[in-house]
Amino acid sequence: MAGRLVILCPGQGAQHGAMFDMARTDPGACRLLDEWFADSALAATLDDAARFSNRVAQPSIVAATLATWAALGPGMPAPALVAGYSIGELSAYGVAGALDPVDAVKLALQRARLMDACLAEGAPQAMVALSGLPRVEVDALLARTGFHPAIVTGDDSLVAGGPSAQQEALAQAALATGGKPTILPVAVASHTPLMQGAVAPFAALLREARWRMPAFPVLSGISAEPVHDAAKAIEHLPRQIAEPILWRECMDALAEAGATVALELGPGAALSRMLQARHPEIACRSVSEFRSLDGVRSWLDRNMD
Repeated sequence: MAGRLVILCPGQGAQHGAMFDMARTDPGACRLLDEWFADSALAATLDDAARFSNRVAQPSIVAATLATWAALGPGMPAPALVAGYSIGELSAYGVAGALDPVDAVKLALQRARLMDACLAEGAPQAMVALSGLPRVEVDALLARTGFHPAIVTGDDSLVAGGPSAQQEALAQAALATGGKPTILPVAVASHTPLMQGAVAPFAALLREARWRMPAFPVLSGISAEPVHDAAKAIEHLPRQIAEPILWRECMDALAEAGATVALELGPGAALSRMLQARHPEIACRSVSEFRSLDGVRSWLDRNMD
């Protein structure tokens, strides 16, 4: 029986200066990147000091993901589903052909600016990953420190967002109760009520964008249900800015859809590793683990038979 492929589109955190190099070995993807980098805002992705700022990270990750898809997509089996983590959900609509890649990168830049505007209106923000604690204990810690669930990644793990002034207090409280905290290099509390001010203006931008029917469904991060049309995409994409991402449920939905092979487009390999750990029956790899596009294609050929 032929394999059933799903594509994973990453969020922020693993971006690096060489993340465009493999895509640039493909002429079509190279032309796309040259077009994007003509924009001075995207050119800043080459600056180490700026790479983790929201306004640079979001468009650069979408650009890297979609350039990799432009290089690999032609000739590949059609995916059964595409799933994107955080800003990766916008990339996923580019992969599915619902948004033009150039438009998707521009929307990512506008999304980042709207989220930064929320940040400018209040106290500095932070995100902390927590694992090894029951959810009831986590909820109590979050309530005590003013944090909110942002991304549910497992049965006893999640990412939380809240005021940076309380991130150390949250980390220490998690340690004291037997959990493992990790302060993330992100300065905006994505997927929490602190971002509510960005929802309506981003929805307006999406309504003005040029949409096509997706060639294959995209998983909604806030409901883990397949999205088949632009109308639902325009509803769910803005909401996920201020509502928790149910990544655990998204991973389960991929397995329930019969996925046998999962390819993460990069940068990084966090999504493929999480999916492999939760559903070891699925063959999972990230493009970032290969040295060439041909290596990716060979792995896919072996695992899709």
